[in-house]
Amino acid sequence: MRRSAEEKAETRRQIVRTAGRMIRGRGLAETGVAEVMAEAGLTHGGFYRHFASKDELAAAAVEAAFAHMRARLEAITAKAPPGKGLEALIETYLTEAHRDQPQHGCVMASVGMEAQRAGGVIQAAYEDGIARLLALFAEQIVAPTRKQQQDRAQAVLSVLVGGLLLARALQHDPVESKRALKTARAAALTLAQ
Repeated sequence: MRRSAEEKAETRRQIVRTAGRMIRGRGLAETGVAEVMAEAGLTHGGFYRHFASKDELAAAAVEAAFAHMRARLEAITAKAPPGKGLEALIETYLTEAHRDQPQHGCVMASVGMEAQRAGGVIQAAYEDGIARLLALFAEQIVAPTRKQQQDRAQAVLSVLVGGLLLARALQHDPVESKRALKTARAAALTLAQ
C-alpha cells in the first residue's frame, strides 16, 4: 500500500526534527544518516526517498532549527510588555536550561563554525537563519536609524551566543558557568538600552 503524501511529509518532518536535535547535541560531523534514521525509528534505506544527501538533510535541519527558534522568540516578544521584547529575548536565551540542553537550543551556538566549514547548502541555511534572527532582534531595538538597529542587534546577538558558549565551556565549574551567563546577560541588557 502506498503511503499518502501527508504521511510522507510527516515522515520527512520527523527525520528533520531528529536530525536537528542530534546535530545541535553532537555536531554535524558526529551525526550520521544511519543514526538519524534509527533515532527516528526508520530504516536507513528510506532516507533517499526524502533527501538526496546528508548535506541536504543537514541544511533542512539547520533551517528548521532556526525557524523553530525564531517562532519561539517571536512568541516571547509578543507576550512581553511594550518596549521590553529585547529584554525578554535576552532573559530567555541566557539560562541554565539553555546551557544544559544544546540539543534543544540555539543552532548558532551548537554548530557555528561547522556550518561555515561545511559550505554549500548547509552554510546557506545557517547564514539565512542568522539573518532572520538578526532582523527579529533589530525589530525590538529603538534607534534613530535602521543601521543603528542592525548594529545593536549584531552586538546583542554576539554577546548572547558568546556568553552561552562560554557558560557551556565552563560547566566543569558551576559557579563560573553561572557567572558567565549572568555577566553576558548584564552586558546584553546594557547593549539593549
